[in-house]
Amino acid sequence: MLPNFLQEELLEAGCDEAGRGCLAGPVFAAAVILPKDFYHPLLNDSKQLSEEQRYSLRPFIEQHAVAHAVAQLCNKQIDKINILKASFKSMHLAVKALSVAPQLLLVDGNRFTPYQRIPHATKDHQSALNQFGPCRYHRKSFRLDYSQPSLFSANENTTPVTTSVV
Repeated sequence: MLPNFLQEELLEAGCDEAGRGCLAGPVFAAAVILPKDFYHPLLNDSKQLSEEQRYSLRPFIEQHAVAHAVAQLCNKQIDKINILKASFKSMHLAVKALSVAPQLLLVDGNRFTPYQRIPHATKDHQSALNQFGPCRYHRKSFRLDYSQPSLFSANENTTPVTTSVV
């Protein structure tokens, strides 16, 4: 689980997919921007929730969210481009459908294709950076502070640059 907010001053959207492991049907993705003071004791990992808890959380999240969106790709689209690309595309569609544009994406997963010019962080990337620090190939344009849970620091005079997990 990623921390609630990696960068307090940036508008962050959380993004996750569902249905990637299924044999039939569409793949879904949701993107949500929550207020900085948002809290619900059950909201951590949807796979740890009962079906009843998931259904009760949805209206609560939608009511309190700054913005939220859900997107899906059907089985024919999945077969055409493959399930991994379809899950990334559905995440991109969900982010694009947000009524407010985020400045940072928090992606639940270990891989993600960059979305326009919005930086992103995955759980595996954050964990590796916290454990090992940056390698010699990391871009120096990001000011990283490993003593705090933030991954990106906003540079007042530049636009954030898209990162990619290799």
